[in-house]
Amino acid sequence: MVFSFKANRINTFQLVLVGTLIWPAFSFAQENTIRPLPLPLEEVRMFTEALERIRASYVEEVDDRTLLENAIRGMLSGLDPHSAYIVENEYDALQETTTGEFGGLGIEVGREEGYIKVISPIDDTPADKAGIEAGDLIIQINDTPTRQIMPEEAANLMRGEPGTSVTVTIAREGIEPFDLTITREVIAINSVRSRILEPGYAYFRISQFRVNTAKDLQKEFESISAENKELKGMVLDLRNNPGGVLQASVGVVDNFLSNGRIVYTKGRLENNDMEFMATSQTIAGNIPLVVLINNGSASASEIVAGALQDHNRAIIMGTRSFGKGSVQSVMPLAEQRAIKLTTSLYFTPKGRSIQAQGIEPDIIVENAFVTKRSRNVAQVSESNLPNRLDNANETVDDDMADAIISAEEVLVTDYPLNEALNVLKGINAFSSSNSKNNASTVAQSASN
Repeated sequence: MVFSFKANRINTFQLVLVGTLIWPAFSFAQENTIRPLPLPLEEVRMFTEALERIRASYVEEVDDRTLLENAIRGMLSGLDPHSAYIVENEYDALQETTTGEFGGLGIEVGREEGYIKVISPIDDTPADKAGIEAGDLIIQINDTPTRQIMPEEAANLMRGEPGTSVTVTIAREGIEPFDLTITREVIAINSVRSRILEPGYAYFRISQFRVNTAKDLQKEFESISAENKELKGMVLDLRNNPGGVLQASVGVVDNFLSNGRIVYTKGRLENNDMEFMATSQTIAGNIPLVVLINNGSASASEIVAGALQDHNRAIIMGTRSFGKGSVQSVMPLAEQRAIKLTTSLYFTPKGRSIQAQGIEPDIIVENAFVTKRSRNVAQVSESNLPNRLDNANETVDDDMADAIISAEEVLVTDYPLNEALNVLKGINAFSSSNSKNNASTVAQSASN
């Protein structure tokens, strides 16, 4: 893939993130010289006066380091929900996650109205298995209320040695708050999974965008293609995918596009203006593609959905996405400290900002379960009539029976996925009908 940067040289190591609050990953090192701006003297005097009053009059003695670090934390938390001050073990945890393995619950969180909000649980993690859902509010972790604490602090409370447990109190709309005691595990995220839905129709699930996600998707596609020579359609499932590394989302889109812009970012500084272009190398050609999203699809997921939507490469199905359209850079400071600062907004190829808007699906499909309608009157068919003739087929084909059962299971357990499959079948049926009509027209012309 091609990365097109407009950048000055910068003197600080930066980590570019698009929505990864608990599991960020390192990207490129950049260098820049930032000129210090003049300080507002009156406000500095006010700050100094407040500091002195706290030091002199607070009920307990507080050391200067704590006061100043709290001041930094307050500056960043007052900017937006994603900027934060990262200290000591939080910084260690930040670097630890670059390996893709850590002890925890497997949950992506943000902040909303002073509370910790679940963006999404990660597939097959303790949080997912315990039943935590996107949109849940975590109001307490063990004995610590989460009101007004930062997502990074909440993440640190939920992390720990595998095998130990943590109790989280969940507030969910429509029911009373409840406790969940969850055992921590080693979170080793396999970001890409795949399977065949039906002959000719492939399913790819991306749970999070990590450094190698684009390559993993390519490997999964090659494996699926080796077993199914003629793919008629694909489903890319980004539901409850909280995001991850910007470059990973670019790589995934590049697997489906042969040219054009994928995404670009704009910030105050020139070095934060980046543009990412597709290359001619694709894995899927023009195979029909449906992308599934929901409210738990955030950041990097929205980059993928927005790019494929703008290029008319895929049909986007599901519900409106989360709406995180900002990019964070992690800038290390001295003594194992860093600031995570929102430095730019990203835009889709057509210039759409997703911030606080999200991606609107082409086809809205709410999550639902399909159940049979009860009838008071028994249904009568030919098979119920006396002296009926038996079917000429002695047995039902086992493979056909299995396929029917499988289709019914998909319909009941994952309605949006079933609808995505129906759309792909409809596309192929339409294409096949047009091909037959064209062939018939050509044949008639030849006979004349």
